[in-house]
This record gives sequence, structure tokens and C-alpha cells, in this order.
Amino acid sequence: MIDLLKHDSDKLPEIFEEVVTQSIGYLNDINKRSTNSQYNSGSFSALPETGLGTLETIHRFNQKFEPGIIATSGPRYLGFAIGGTTPAAIAGDWLTAVYDQVPFAAQDHSGIAVKIELEAIVLLRDLLRLPDTFRGGFVSGATMANFTGLATARQWWGLQYGKDIAKDGMDDSIKILAATAHSSVVKCLSMLGIGSRNIQMIKTVSADREAVCINGLIEKIEQLNGEPFLLVSSAGTVNTVDFDDLHSVSALREKYKFWWHIDAAFGAFAVCSPGYAHLLEGWEKADSIAVDCHKWLNVPYESAVAFIHHSHQQLQVNTFQNSNAPYLGDPLVNFSYMNFLPENSRRLKALPAWFTLMAYGKTGYQSIVENCIERAFQLGDYITTSKHFELLAEIRLNTVCFTLKGSAPAERIDNILASINSSNKVFMTPTFFNGRKGIRAAFVNWRSSSEDVEIIISVLEEVVASKHSIPL
Repeated sequence: MIDLLKHDSDKLPEIFEEVVTQSIGYLNDINKRSTNSQYNSGSFSALPETGLGTLETIHRFNQKFEPGIIATSGPRYLGFAIGGTTPAAIAGDWLTAVYDQVPFAAQDHSGIAVKIELEAIVLLRDLLRLPDTFRGGFVSGATMANFTGLATARQWWGLQYGKDIAKDGMDDSIKILAATAHSSVVKCLSMLGIGSRNIQMIKTVSADREAVCINGLIEKIEQLNGEPFLLVSSAGTVNTVDFDDLHSVSALREKYKFWWHIDAAFGAFAVCSPGYAHLLEGWEKADSIAVDCHKWLNVPYESAVAFIHHSHQQLQVNTFQNSNAPYLGDPLVNFSYMNFLPENSRRLKALPAWFTLMAYGKTGYQSIVENCIERAFQLGDYITTSKHFELLAEIRLNTVCFTLKGSAPAERIDNILASINSSNKVFMTPTFFNGRKGIRAAFVNWRSSSEDVEIIISVLEEVVASKHSIPL
């Protein structure tokens, strides 16, 4: 062991104390931390010849980068639907790094890691009220969760024509139907060789809705004359958190042959609230479901789950198996996530999820979900009565989509958003809905409070009052 490593190993208590102290300081002051930063860290560092050691490296990090760390896990960061990590999830994530387990195979050399993941899936499935007919596994985010479901769907489609696409590749166009597909779904079609242009958009219920028109969907299905296809449903769209009528779609399965994939990145957690659970009615009939954990589950970033109905496990294995690794044995007998998911190298993402699910349970997550919805409606009430802003769409769950009143040009709205974000008190993202440029605020953080919304409202008032932002 080199001297620095031995020195750091001997200094672990001091190192951990430093990290804990700094972490507590950040979390205790997160409400005061900037939500946006133009901090300049200077030129890139040169790689040290002999190394600095951990304590000195922490100090160097604090000098060079820490001042630029923004409160993405704070209560007023409303961009990209990033959940704030719960205390229990932080504890689980720290232990994940300490234990550094390898959750790929349920064999002796994997230890207990796979059992932890399987139990976490059972807990999450219970929270989401999904039947035990779904097998799940952790991936890096909604994109890979959608990828997993659609890759297995691609294999199913090939089977309808007697083809093994995983082995032989694509040689035909698959029909993909959707009303308001998330950009990650379109990206997955590109990565899978299906082609992003092969998605056929179905009309929505109305001009101010993002949910699929069921009659329009049936009309398109009838035009396919029995040809198998893939249907992507939305359970919480990006702009307005709109839900396809999943109950009506599930009824179509009795008549038509198709693979049903549901993108429920954060909308899945609506089921935690009795007042909104009906939005997911029928989703248990899906073939695959994508759920993003680093959103409303509030675990550290880069965590999602791909659920696939157990009846498709052979298709899933055919898609993802390490076929040239006989030492792993029969993938259906010797269970291995290496044969069920895209990534071979996998961090134990399940541990933070297990910690937070066990720590807060069903009532805890009902409270988190309902609080976020209340905060969205609180902001929406302000927008509705504002002299300067108006809602672009009805608030359906936890996201507020709004814009300037009248026919303000896009540049003016961009200027307003830039001023909002430069306040460093709140962060929102741009959007475009129903032909108009707008601003989007997504509430998924367990910390967000009524007081935070009051701060957000004060920022909006200050921005519209500023001569530099908008002429009055």
C-alpha cells in the first residue's frame, strides 16, 4: 500500500468527520443556497505527481468548486423534476459507497446485494400498487427504464414475425403509436435502431390536452389491419402532467395485439394519493412500465426502475443476456440482472430506495406527493389572479405551466425566465405548449413548503416590477 493510501486509511475517522460536518452544513443551509450559479472555478487543475491525500483534496474542492454547488436538491429548484434526497436515502447512498456491492447475480459471489434489490422492488411495487406479476430492476434513469421496456418490446415485435431481432438485427419498420411521447422515448427509438421517425403521433383529446384521444387511437389501430405494434402511453406528461386514459387503453388489449409500454417517470407516484390514484387505473395490464426514482421517490440522482411483466421474462433475457458467458449458467435458473437489464456494471442503487421506503412508508410518500400537489396549486392560484401571468394549461398534478399574459414574444418570456433564475432563489425551465412559449415549475421535492412558494411569488413580483425585465 502506498504511503498516502495508508495515511488516509488510518485517518478515516477524521476524513468522515470532515465530510459529515460539511454535508450537515450544506443540508442545514440548503434553503439559503443559490439555485443558479455563474461561478467561475478558473482553469483546470494539473494532475498532482504524488497526490494531495483526502483531507487536502477536500480543502482543494472547497476552494475551487464548492462555492459553485447549487441547491438542485433544495425546495425551490423546480427544473427537470429533480427530487430532494430524503435523509434516509442519503444514509442508504453513503452505505452504498462504503459497501460497494455488485448486484448482478443471485449467487454466492454477489453476497446479499441482489436480495436487497429484489426486496426494494417488492417495496416499491407495493407503494405503487402494482401486482406481483411485474419483475423490476434498477437502471440509471427514465431514459434507460424506457429503453429496457422498448428493447424488450422490439424483441416481442420480431417474434410476431418469427425473427430474433437481438441476434439478427432490424430489417423492417416497427409501428410506434403515441400522443405525447417524452423526448427520452424518442431517443430510445433512435438508440434501438427502430428509428425516431417511426413514431406515429395520435391526436390528443383536445388542443389544450396532451392525453391521447382514444377514438383517434382506435382509428389508427384499425388502419393497421391487425399488424402488431407498440403503444407508448403517458402517465404524467412533461408540460402539464397529463395522463392518457389508461383504463380505456387496457380495455383495447382484449381486441388488438400490441405491446403496451407506459412512461410513468414521476406520474406513477400519483397512485400514493387516494385523490389521484384513479389516474393509474388499468396500468397493471401494461407489458412494461418506466418509473423514475430520483424524481418523486426523492433518492439520489441517477436512479429509476424498469418494470416488465413476468410473462415476458424469456423475451427480456433474449434481449439482454450475456450469451457468451456460460459461467453464469442458465439465466432463468440462476437469476442475474446482467441478463435482464442493459448494464452489466451496476451500482447498488436499490439501497437508498430501500432505506427511504422503509423509513417513511406509504403514509410518508402520500404526504410528500400531496404536499407537492398543494404547492403547485398554491403557485397556480397566484398565477390565476396575477396581472402579468396566466396559466398555459390546467394544473393537473404537481407542475405549473404558465406564461406572460397576452401575446408576448418569445424573447420577452426568455428575458423573464432569465431574471427569475438569476435571482438565485428559484430555478424554473422554459417550455412550449399549445403554440406558446412558457415557463415550467415542477414540484417533487419533499422540502418544498408554503413559505417557499411565497418566496417564489415574491421573486415573480420583483421580476415583473423590474424595468430591466418587462416594461409595465
